[in-house]
Amino acid sequence: MEEIPESHPRYESLMQRHRIEAGVEKGLTSRQGLVAQGRGEAFDYLLGEQTIPSADTAERVAAAHLLDADHAVLSVNGNVAALVPEELVDLAETTGADLEVNLFNRTEQRVAAIADHLREHGANSVRGEAADARIPGLDHERAKVDADGIYDADVVLVPLEDGDRAEALGEMGKTELVVDLNPMSRSAEVAAVPIVDNVVRALPNITAHARELRKTERDLDAVVANFDPDDARGAAEQQIRRGELGD
Repeated sequence: MEEIPESHPRYESLMQRHRIEAGVEKGLTSRQGLVAQGRGEAFDYLLGEQTIPSADTAERVAAAHLLDADHAVLSVNGNVAALVPEELVDLAETTGADLEVNLFNRTEQRVAAIADHLREHGANSVRGEAADARIPGLDHERAKVDADGIYDADVVLVPLEDGDRAEALGEMGKTELVVDLNPMSRSAEVAAVPIVDNVVRALPNITAHARELRKTERDLDAVVANFDPDDARGAAEQQIRRGELGD
């Protein structure tokens, strides 16, 4: 990889691109994932490449949901694994959530590669290889989940999600926490907690909030009580519409 000086104005963005490229080379990320990364990068640029206040609020609410869950699962696709493997493991350990690989362009080789990649970054257990249950109403590969993982979960964090699976999980009665840089996407629209932020910022923020909530022993129901997903999406859309572009 060509060395990029940290002084470069697009350093963080370029490093994320390189992580996705490396993910393709390692067999984690599909080629379609390159397109998805570019789409998300465009929205992040319009957001000012920052965690806006409404996103930080959503991240705190997401942390409360994960801590209060009977069985929380963090769903992992190729882009997420390439971008934030250590952050996924840290969040899982902090909240007691499971990690499960779930892919649209699924092959057993990719699932195994992502599971191994997460273990290399500290994960003790990774679900998704059994795929012994199906999400009702879906005909593609993302319907395949572990019976004792996503299928059984009451709270699921679904970063960089497919809209139809997000809808299907909601119809199963699961509380969905969606990380999506497009506040107008179908995934964000059906989420109980839409987090309009870059996953590289969102996951560490959720983890930090979870640690704070555990330390202060706050009433988790009170944290989530007044959250309005429509307000969160609306604030992000307004930020995009009036945002000032940087370098």
